[in-house]
Amino acid sequence: MKTYVLTLSQVFPATHPRAGKSTHFKAKVLDTINNKPSTDKVDSDYKRHTLRGNCDLWRKRFDEIEAGRAYLSVREWEGKPYASKQVEIMRLYKEDGIGMQSLCFAGNNSKKDRELHRPIVGGTTEVDYRKLAANDGLSLSDWEDWFTTGNYDLSEPMVIIHFTKFRYL
Repeated sequence: MKTYVLTLSQVFPATHPRAGKSTHFKAKVLDTINNKPSTDKVDSDYKRHTLRGNCDLWRKRFDEIEAGRAYLSVREWEGKPYASKQVEIMRLYKEDGIGMQSLCFAGNNSKKDRELHRPIVGGTTEVDYRKLAANDGLSLSDWEDWFTTGNYDLSEPMVIIHFTKFRYL
């Protein structure tokens, strides 16, 4: 069985105003998995999903996960990202309800003119950006800073990788 690795940030990245401070993502994902919060509860104490670039790559990976030929290994860095050992937090299989949805941001075709506050899931459904931020385990200001100060091209399609059966559509 193939293993696909998804690494969560233990601390906020260097470009973020809270650089070096803990994200608490590990605890938030584990709380989400173990407590299964109500889907209508919007609370950044939980981390129902993560947002990632490289939509085509993740689509291929999730095709294999859904076919039962692979699983998702959720990890975090022991220390400095890319310069330390990865520690596995959990393994998630299709039976756990994991999945993905496409994500894009409304606006014209330039990176600069994409609107972080107009996320569109599944190509057709505009969702509340505040809910997207909270379900990503971040306060609204931290989420905005994560995607505006980081190296993200909001004109490129992204994916929402769900840790549970929760979906936006």
